[in-house]
Amino acid sequence: MSGVRVAVVTGGNKGVGLAIVRALCKQFQGDVYLTARNPKLGEEAVKTLNNEGLSPLFHQLDINDLTSIRCLRDFLKEKYGGLDVLINNAGIAFKGDDKTPFGTQAEVTLKTNFSATRDICNELLPIIKPNGRVVNVSSIYSHINLLRCSPELQEILCSDTITEDELVKLMEKFVEDAKNGVHQKSGWPHSAYGVSKIGVTVLSRIQARQLKETRKGEGIILNACCPGIVRTDMAGPNAEKSPDEGAVTPVYLALLPTGVDSPYGQLVSDKKVIPW
Repeated sequence: MSGVRVAVVTGGNKGVGLAIVRALCKQFQGDVYLTARNPKLGEEAVKTLNNEGLSPLFHQLDINDLTSIRCLRDFLKEKYGGLDVLINNAGIAFKGDDKTPFGTQAEVTLKTNFSATRDICNELLPIIKPNGRVVNVSSIYSHINLLRCSPELQEILCSDTITEDELVKLMEKFVEDAKNGVHQKSGWPHSAYGVSKIGVTVLSRIQARQLKETRKGEGIILNACCPGIVRTDMAGPNAEKSPDEGAVTPVYLALLPTGVDSPYGQLVSDKKVIPW
């Protein structure tokens, strides 16, 4: 099967993730894997797409479980010899009226949206094939909340030389500050989701830089993107875009043709680069 191309979408059983899988099934030449933490929900989503005449495959994946991530990695290596397209879509957000203490919201949100996305990349980026595409689903709220950070934090988070270790320590500091109720005094915005997506966008910039250094000439492209404000469980029924509309930019980045070199290491919304 190593001659067959393969794409993987995390958090693919509903919302934007399901719409991304739908679009890839129509446009990607190869196997498309819908992944979900809960096999029952994942298999139901596959049946939904089967009823539309599409043929996604399913693999269980809990991005908060390293064993689960490594199981997927080993499966892809054995069956396909690697991975061609990775879309890191899985993520969470607390509702605005949630009564959970902000420190807990920060810890839980950063664990899934930032740390687990980083774990996925650490395990799967090494098996991305030449000319592969990686899309980390971030949010316009990463940019909005970057502008709400202190000038000192903005300078660090916009640096072209920030390292992954430095970013991890910053994200850990935000959680610690949030738990102690001093995050705003320390220059952070009051948005766990926003900071988690700042982390995803900056991580993407770092990863793109690293790929350029370690796998030069292999044509791999990695970007972060904002799907837009989409009618999902996360954003609610009154959001401006349908899930299928939200899938447009992630899928555009996932299917960038061989030979192009941009966008690269950028935050992209509506197919346009948002300056960081």
